[in-house]
Amino acid sequence: MGAPPRAPGALHKSDRADAAARRMRRALTYAEQRLWKALRNCGLHFRRQAPFGRYIVDFVCHAHRLIVEVDGGVHALPGVAVADKQREAWLTGRGYRVIRVSNGDAAGDPYAVSDRILAAAGLGTPTPNPSPQGAGEL
Repeated sequence: MGAPPRAPGALHKSDRADAAARRMRRALTYAEQRLWKALRNCGLHFRRQAPFGRYIVDFVCHAHRLIVEVDGGVHALPGVAVADKQREAWLTGRGYRVIRVSNGDAAGDPYAVSDRILAAAGLGTPTPNPSPQGAGEL
């Protein structure tokens, strides 16, 4: 008997991708570390350096079908930019939205980036102290 059939839309993962993702989780860049701290406190469940098909994405929230990629200067090179477009097309073809964030933004103000991500997920920024309006008498 062969391997059981995969569910429609299931992503094949390999042991090699899992091992690479584990290595990358141990070696986050400074910008990724800062953004990860902000994402852990934003109210969504993100995974970092997660295998996704043949790719490893920086951050993914499966519940909202959202991927966040932190890009350094190398992503401006023509060859890398072409590969990024192909990768993004593959990811969006599976129903995920890809948000690209620069290293500078992620390292400089990770909480503002987290707010942008929440807005992209359609959740907005939670209000710490709700307005008293509407709490009065009728």
